[in-house]
Amino acid sequence: MTNSFRCYQVRKQEPKEITAGVVSVPYNNLPAGEVTIRVVYSSVNYKDALAATGNPGVVRNFPHVPGIDAAGIVEASDSERFQVGDKVVVTSYELGVERWGGWSELIRVKPEWIVPLPEGLSLKESMILGTAGLTAAMCVDSLLHHQITPESGRVLVTGASGGVGSFSLSLLKRCGYQVTAVSGKPEYHQRLLDLGADEVVDRLAIDISSDKPLLKGHWAAAIDTVGGSLLSHVIRSIQPQGCVAACGNAGGAQLDLTVFPFILRGVTLDGIDSAWYPIEKRAALWQKLATDWKLDDLESRAKVITLDQVSQTVHSLLKGTHQERTIIQVGAE
Repeated sequence: MTNSFRCYQVRKQEPKEITAGVVSVPYNNLPAGEVTIRVVYSSVNYKDALAATGNPGVVRNFPHVPGIDAAGIVEASDSERFQVGDKVVVTSYELGVERWGGWSELIRVKPEWIVPLPEGLSLKESMILGTAGLTAAMCVDSLLHHQITPESGRVLVTGASGGVGSFSLSLLKRCGYQVTAVSGKPEYHQRLLDLGADEVVDRLAIDISSDKPLLKGHWAAAIDTVGGSLLSHVIRSIQPQGCVAACGNAGGAQLDLTVFPFILRGVTLDGIDSAWYPIEKRAALWQKLATDWKLDDLESRAKVITLDQVSQTVHSLLKGTHQERTIIQVGAE
């Protein structure tokens, strides 16, 4: 085992200056934990971009290593569940937030955070999916759990040009649903049709100004990645016994609603928390993503960069100009 390893480290200089870049650190800098993993791939998410700039809502302690996703090979293990050489996936929990994350050649984590890489997925494919793909799978699973079938009617996906939204529409299409995608990026509309949307609606074409407690029921269900006033509009537009799986707040954290969609139409608002989703359910969804829900075009859905190229991607993500899923090849398989 090496005496040091490379990672993308975020540091805070007094009084408030944040610096970040690839550095080499001693092996004993790894946090405590039973399983050490040699990372082969990680990914770049919006939360990671915030961490890379020292955002206090994400990073509590410095120095810090971002990366809420990691896929790699077990290097050392004190857990009976995992052996040296096992291929594994870790997403969310405290990774990249409370604990040093996947933008590192080595990570050390608790065994209860680890999912064995399912047969049918490569390490690379697992990171193309990452937290975004897993969250999308959780949303689709929520609709199925609430008896929303393809025969129930059309499903709306908001924020469809984002990672969770685009994976959601593709998974819904694979499961046989008719999908309407909402996106505020006109230049991305054709891509959404290519990914499986039956129609694309421009975000600005949706009138969210009405204060009526109930609107015409357009949708059997929805997956909302935006939150705020758009989510409020969507909930009021769901048909009786419909369901909304909500997983984002880019459009705001407040909801202006009455109870009427819930008590007059029986609408369910199901919150999706990918960070602390139980490991048993997590493993089951990864298995689906490797088999029945396996997307045929995974390789075409991501750009691959190295650790040394991360800063440029972070910049474009925070500016809102980044449009493609990006994964980081950290090491060799």
